[in-house]
Amino acid sequence: MKVLILEDDMMIADLLETVVSGLYPGLEVQIFDQVDKATAAWLAGPADLVITDWNLPDGSGLTLVKAVRDTSEAVPVVVVTARSDRNSILTAASLGISSYIIKPFSVELLHERLGPLIAPFAQQREGLPDLGERLQTAVGSTSQLPGLGDAGAVLKLLERKNELAPAELAERWKREPAIVAKLLGVANGSSLRRSGQSVLSVKDAITKIGVPMALNQALALSLDIAGQLPDQRLKALAQEYQAWAEKVALEAQRLAMLSGSSGELHFTAGLLSRVGELVALKVIQQHVDAGADVSDAEIDQAIGGWAQKLGNSMKIQWRLPLELRGLVGAIHLRRRDSVTPDHLIMGAAAMLVNGMGEDEEYHRLLRLLGIADQNEEQPDAE
Repeated sequence: MKVLILEDDMMIADLLETVVSGLYPGLEVQIFDQVDKATAAWLAGPADLVITDWNLPDGSGLTLVKAVRDTSEAVPVVVVTARSDRNSILTAASLGISSYIIKPFSVELLHERLGPLIAPFAQQREGLPDLGERLQTAVGSTSQLPGLGDAGAVLKLLERKNELAPAELAERWKREPAIVAKLLGVANGSSLRRSGQSVLSVKDAITKIGVPMALNQALALSLDIAGQLPDQRLKALAQEYQAWAEKVALEAQRLAMLSGSSGELHFTAGLLSRVGELVALKVIQQHVDAGADVSDAEIDQAIGGWAQKLGNSMKIQWRLPLELRGLVGAIHLRRRDSVTPDHLIMGAAAMLVNGMGEDEEYHRLLRLLGIADQNEEQPDAE
């Protein structure tokens, strides 16, 4: 399935992408912020669903609606706009749109309006691709980590959105890799367009996009039903990877603080260190949900063969800054000739959590960092 989104507010565009991806995992999403480019994309290759804003910097989104209706009466078209007057609604309706959503809107409303439009495409899927094909598709498409699974908690926060501070949300979510990665991606998509400055921490990301939008992004992730892992084998592996990532995050932060840094960025990198494995687990779950039998050996082979590719794809999709990508990479690939302190910290943290705290290489890294004589209590290694 292919979705075309025309929206010049990149935070809203990201939210729309998150919702449609949760409703139909593996779909292809094209996002444009100019009418002429979106219209050209439609004419070059029609989409299965079109979502458009009304007022764009270079014209009206209704131009795209007319182009769609000139070539197809069946493709669902949704107008998302702040225009709520009766004449605007009637004008859009006269063009044969499928739904009209007024800004500001809730994630629940998006699910309510977009779900019925996407459901027929999910039902039309024929055949069962093998697991390798499904993983290959995931590498090149929009994907998400398994969701939070507690939409109610996020809804309660939404009720208090006017009294919540970015620091409070950052503290609450700092160990939720799905939210951390999504908020960084949204904030960087917005900030880089305007200032060229990367956002590196979840607190700064929430400050940049605002508490209400941050909460909506979290709610969208929590409603990604396909992201849950009912297969107990996959659930156990996810918990194992998440626990490992959290231990690395805490140890990296500790070492960074001993080296004179706040450790905030190191903590974030640790949390994101297993995203490839988590996405692989989600894809395997989708394969199981489709009726396939997957052995333990096939699960191991899928994770071993695809986690790195999926992780790299997610880092690009989330627009993670190069600095943060480098820290994540240093967890898994340690170069003996590297003397970059931040990379040494990440490598040492991973070694300790992997039970290599007595190895000479671990102590060499500590000496390079100038903290070899520190006797801080260390976390239990697995």
